[in-house]
Order: sequence, then C-alpha cells, then structure tokens
Amino acid sequence: GHYISVDTSYEGEKAVLSSPDLYSEEWSCVRLIYQIATTSDTSPDPARLNLYLRQEGESFDHLLWSAKEPSDSWLIASLDLMNSTKKYKLVLEGEMGQDKSTSIAVFEIKITSGYCIECDFEENHLCGYVNRWNPNVNWFVGGGNIGNSQSLLPKDHTLNSALGHYMYVDSVYVKHFQEVAQLISPKTMAPVSGCLSFYYRLKQESSIVFTVYLRDMSGFYEEIWKTDSALNADWTLAEVDFNAPYPMEVIFEVAFNSAKGGYVALDDISFSPVYCSNQTGTPFNPAIAGCNFEEDLCNFYQDHKDGPGWSRVKVKRNVYRAGDHTTGFGYYLLANTKFTSQPGYIGRLYGPTLPGNLQFCLRFYYALYGFFKMSGTLAVYIFEENHVVQEKIWSVLDSPKGVWTQAEISFKKPMPCKVVFVSWCKSFWDCGLVALDDVSLSLGSCQAADLLLPSPGECTFEKDECVFTQKKRGRGSWHRKRGPTPTSYTGPKGDHTTGVGYYMYIEASNMVYGQRAYLVSRALRGTSGKQCLTFFYHMYGAGTGLLSVYLKKEGDEEEIPLWRRTGEQSISWLRGLIEYESDTNYQIIFEAIRGVSIRSDTAIDDILFQAGPCLEVEEIQFSSGYPDSLNEIEY
Repeated sequence: GHYISVDTSYEGEKAVLSSPDLYSEEWSCVRLIYQIATTSDTSPDPARLNLYLRQEGESFDHLLWSAKEPSDSWLIASLDLMNSTKKYKLVLEGEMGQDKSTSIAVFEIKITSGYCIECDFEENHLCGYVNRWNPNVNWFVGGGNIGNSQSLLPKDHTLNSALGHYMYVDSVYVKHFQEVAQLISPKTMAPVSGCLSFYYRLKQESSIVFTVYLRDMSGFYEEIWKTDSALNADWTLAEVDFNAPYPMEVIFEVAFNSAKGGYVALDDISFSPVYCSNQTGTPFNPAIAGCNFEEDLCNFYQDHKDGPGWSRVKVKRNVYRAGDHTTGFGYYLLANTKFTSQPGYIGRLYGPTLPGNLQFCLRFYYALYGFFKMSGTLAVYIFEENHVVQEKIWSVLDSPKGVWTQAEISFKKPMPCKVVFVSWCKSFWDCGLVALDDVSLSLGSCQAADLLLPSPGECTFEKDECVFTQKKRGRGSWHRKRGPTPTSYTGPKGDHTTGVGYYMYIEASNMVYGQRAYLVSRALRGTSGKQCLTFFYHMYGAGTGLLSVYLKKEGDEEEIPLWRRTGEQSISWLRGLIEYESDTNYQIIFEAIRGVSIRSDTAIDDILFQAGPCLEVEEIQFSSGYPDSLNEIEY
C-alpha cells in the first residue's frame, strides 16, 4: 500500500496537508494511522505531528491532537469530533524540528460517523482498542473463518457468520490465581455521557470475573459493570450508563482463577448519547459553582450566625488600591472590611452542593493586604453534606502582598460536598484584608486540564509570545517578564494570568520620550462577521505614555486605529475589549509609546481572540488622563 510522508529536506519548516471542506451534523470519529521514526535517541527539538480543526468563520485553528513520540511501528490515534452545523477542514501539520534523521508518515485517515469507543472488530486496526500484554492471558481477535484453533465460536455477533470477527480471551494458558487480561479503549477526547452497550458470551467451568472499568488520566479506576453469575452460552446484550466529562478509557477486564476457567468473547461495542435507563440525567454543569461577583454572589452564600464576614466591594480606578481581577473596575469579595474588624471575626463563604464521585478542579484568585503573618489567613475546606466532616484542602502559605494570585486545587469526594472559603484572624492587630475573586470549577483534575490543548487565539505569555512578534528589536522593544518591573512606582507587581507568571511590557528607562514599541500578530485568517479581542493592560506611573491597538489588513498600507489609552490609568490590570471585523487576512498591532519620564512602564497580558461580537461593551474606547474620580475608594 501507499503512505504519505513529510519531505525532510526543509529543516525547521512545517509541512501542511489540508482536507477538502467537510460537514458532519452527526458525531464522528477521525482515525489516523501514523508513524514518527527516528534514529537518534533524544532531540531537544523533536519532530511533531499535529492535527487541527479549521472551522468556518474562525480566525484560529483548534489543535485537536499532537504527537511527538517516535515508534518503530504504525500507531493509531482516535479523535472524537463533536457534531456541528459549520463546515470545517482537517489540517495535518508535520513539524520537522532539528533532527535530520526523522521521518513523519501517515498511512490512513478515516472519518466515520459514530463515537470512537464504538467497535465491531471487523477492521484490522480494531478501532484503536489495545490489549495490555500479559505473558499468559491476552485478548485475541477471533473469527474470520481461517480454520485455525483461534476461532472458539462458530459465529460472531456483527455479521452472525463464521467470517465475522470478535475479541476473546481464553483461560487455557492461565498459570496463576487471578490472572487478568485487559482490553483498553481509545481515550475519549470530548465530554460524552449516555449508554454504552456491548454483546458478550461467557463459558465457564470455574469462576470468571468479567468487569468493565472507567480509568481517568490520573490512573483512577471506577467499576461500572460486572457479570452476574448466570451462564451465558449465547451472545448477551449488556448496557451500562457511562459518563466521561473529561478524558477516560474504558477497560474490559477478565480475571481467571484456573486454566480450566473457560472463555469470554466480546463484540459490537456501541454508544448512544441517551442514558440506558431512560433517565433524563442532565450532566452536572460546573459553571454553577463559579462566580466573578460582578452581579451578586451567584450560588454562594454566607452563614448569618457568623455575621457578614465577606462583603462585595468595588474600587474605582485609582493609583493606590488594586481593583478586582475580572476587569479591574468591577466587584470582588473582601473579608474583614471596616464593618467586621472586631478581633476574632470569622468569615465563611459556602459554595453550592457538588455531586460526589467526580473529579473537580477549583481555581480562584486571592489578594492579601496588611497582614503581619500571612499563613492561615485564608483557607479552603470541603464540607461533606452529612455536616460531620470538614476537611481543609488548601491554605495560604505566603504570597506577594496586594497581587491577585491564582490558586488551583484538585479534589474528588465520594459523597456530595460543598466548598467553603474561610477567612479569620485571632487578634485585631493581626487583621489585614483578604480579597477573593473569579472562582471557577471545572471537571477533571487541574493537572489534566493543564495537559489539555490551549484554546486557540489565547495568549497568556506563560511559555512564549504565541502568535506575536516584535516589529523591530532594539531599544524600543517589548520584553517578556515575571514579577515587578525594575523601576519603582510604575509597572505591574505581577502578571494577570496567575500573579506569578509572565507578561509583556516596555522598559521606559531604556527608551526615550516618544519612542515606540510594536508587538505584531502573525497574519490571521479573515472571516465574515464580528470578532472580539479581549486583553488586559497595565498603565501605572506618573509619566505613562500611550497604548494603542491597530488593525492592519493585508494589502493595505494604512493601519486602522481600534483602541487607545493615554496617561496613567490605574494600579490594577484593566480589561480592554475591542470589537472589529475583517474579511481579508489581517494583523493586530499593539503599540506602546514611552511617556515623559521613566515612570512609564506599560504592560499587557492575557490576549484572547474570539469569534462573534463582544458580549459586553467597554465604556470608553479612547480616553486620556485621569477620570475625575480617580482616587475615590468605595466599599
């Protein structure tokens, strides 16, 4: 047969292969049979194979999957594509890296309707199911009328004939008590819930245990089905409710007790997005347990017998006190405001009830002001519903003062539970202020979420400059930095993403008054319809100059001004919103101009491009100087 491979004579370049326009209103599965081969052991810059989804009307491609592990045989990748009403293309990209001896090859790309965990075992790639090798008992392919001893059964279930195939495991080679054979499905790549069904046959002389598990990416097993002891000499249908909100594998496991155990056969694994028991179980939506406190407390509440420990406050833009994390001029929660500063106060904030037996990742931002001792001023407890158990899962150790810092915690509890934020101080002299904002909850552990592919069109500057490059290096340039800038009374103390990460800024002490620095995006795909650009900017310092954003269309000399700020704005990171459209390819340019003094460090962070109009409006597009109320603080 034929395969297609990347021409290796171009070092460091990318080879791109694009599909025709595709359209799938049904859920479908992309299977890719590929190989990355290399002769060298390790390379600092290995070759990669990436698969992107290019959707109509979007300026950015979604990275669906990426591989860089070399192998000496063909491998299979299975990727779920959710149903969509938009046309799309699949784009394969081979990145050669620095290694001359590498080859990247693709043998087959196949898109089938249905889910990747479904399989009838009629094709030789077995839909990406793999057997975990064991010296004595393994899953084999049976059937196909090859007249060999491998065919235990006269007929498979799919075709109901001797020509069809199925998977089976036989006890004939069992050497030890409780030998286990495992058949592992491809990993689910998109959230699915519904009914998993399969057909099996079981012949046993002594006890066989046939179990189906879900295994998440941290290796945790959850049993979802087990055979009852009745004998099934014929193909029997099994159905089980299946819920995979984050990536999971399905594992079919057979355990034997002796060599005379018998056998188990398996065929026709299928999936339907409706639960088997016809229960209309709606999957849990983690968004109900998040809040940015802009409108109210969302689903959070306080226990009134504690008194009002947490107050919702807002700080107008000023150069002394930081505002909230969401926009820089919105609301956040403050514990121990002037209403509650009696010694020994305690503030408890309860979240909504979360279902048990799900893995969660909790993220939130906090900032501390004026404490002598940091530790223990803010803690997070898990409160189990039976109101007996409270478990402390996080507390502040030490953090930079007055900087919004991100915390993330993974947890999983067997029983329904609530998250409780607790702030307290023992004596009046120790009491500072504790601020809390932007609480969010997602399914899956935080580590698993970090492994997920970044959303396209987002740049946090944590690893690199993403799609942006400098127009000219030299004195007028943007720098990627973490922590405070070197000059006092100007620039941020930490980044906006986590408080301890990276941002881009201009260092005014290396520039002269009026000098410009440009940060330019690569060419972005033009689309019909509105696009929304969100970013955070930091303009603090008495000598601050200008920050402008321009749109440059391909083939145009003129740059179109979209947004501008002049002069000192706030000690906080503020959110900028820009709605624009461009049906031709275009670039976005961030231009900073140094102001009158060295206290002119301007910074940007957390740039996000989104298709569709902005959901909120920014009050001011072009502003100069101070608002009248610059230094009023209100609670």
